[in-house]
Amino acid sequence: MSKRRVVVTGIGAVTPLGNDAETTWKAVLNGESGIGPLTRLNPEDFPVKVAAEVKDFDIEQYISKKDARKMDRFTHYALAASIMAMRDAGLEELPEEMKNRTGVWIGSGVGGIETHEQQFRTFLEKGYRRVSPFFVPMMIPDMASGQVSIHFGARGINSCTVTACASGTNSIGDAFKVIQRGDADVMITGGAEAPITNMAVAGFCANTALSLNPDPASASRPFDKDRDGFVIGEGAGIVILEEYEHAVNRGAKIYAEVVGYGSTGDAHHITAPAPEGEGAARAMAQALEDAEVTPDAVGYINAHGTSTPYNDLFETMAVKTVFGDHAYKLAMSSTKSMTGHLLGAAGGIEAIFTALSLKEDILPPTTNYKTADAECDLDYITDGARKEEVQYAMSNSLGFGGHNASILLKKI
Repeated sequence: MSKRRVVVTGIGAVTPLGNDAETTWKAVLNGESGIGPLTRLNPEDFPVKVAAEVKDFDIEQYISKKDARKMDRFTHYALAASIMAMRDAGLEELPEEMKNRTGVWIGSGVGGIETHEQQFRTFLEKGYRRVSPFFVPMMIPDMASGQVSIHFGARGINSCTVTACASGTNSIGDAFKVIQRGDADVMITGGAEAPITNMAVAGFCANTALSLNPDPASASRPFDKDRDGFVIGEGAGIVILEEYEHAVNRGAKIYAEVVGYGSTGDAHHITAPAPEGEGAARAMAQALEDAEVTPDAVGYINAHGTSTPYNDLFETMAVKTVFGDHAYKLAMSSTKSMTGHLLGAAGGIEAIFTALSLKEDILPPTTNYKTADAECDLDYITDGARKEEVQYAMSNSLGFGGHNASILLKKI
């Protein structure tokens, strides 16, 4: 049986650069930064002084205050981004005949950690009777998918992938396979995260993953020799995936086609990537094999590129392993230099950037690259956005626990 084709027909985002996909994309192409001083928490409590926070976001533009109070912040972001993506796809009011064939698959690395912290404090101070009856459904990571499904009446598969920083990309890849095999015609998919909380920041500080650079303008500097950790961010990135003929028949606009997906495990260490990015290389190779595309056809990679010493080096090595000499000919960038690291939501917004790169023939830059690292020697687009038409583009996400995910998109 031939594989069904899958295309992107809608995009929606809430990010540190803007509260919609268009504003975010424009900022990325201009090399603007969404990173600023840490304001959500008391910076005196942490060695970290910067974060990539969402600004001036109002969930009541999308749902009632009463409903919003029953959701964690990460679900607010997911729901808003999904509403924007469905509106963009022309599916804001989902027709009854489509509801059973429309699914939701939204990932999150930590889910409602803000709710967990707040309610645990209430429990300690006032006892179990004062804990909210909505505590559990606000906290669990799958509730973003659940609330989006309820909002649209989408009765198809309803799932959530939790693979740390690979959650968004894994979710999109998993949703792609749902449509490809014929189990749905439309999928609302991506990632959402709201991890700028005391315990999350404390935990990342304790394992020395975060940048200690106090300057917001240069703290996230992927592939730079002086990189010292990632900048924690928040938000959501949602794409609408749709079976190609279904999209064409209803006259939908198409951003790009999803053609390949790879997902592997390092089986190595809880936080450190496998030596030389061995697991990441297998995920990229899997995505190419799934799409039946040769490495030399790929023109751009949106890198995981977290700005940590190990990730950037090992991802570079993995690209060389998979692409050989072509690794030096393709373009590669880390948009985390501007957005910060949105953890489980990163793959969602980076899939949007990858699709827009193909549609608009322009590749986003890596900012803050000042000092070359002899071991990170690929073309990271460090001199501003680049006008270039490419036929195939890849997006990588790698997560704690040894999770590696790659998706391959095609210009259409």
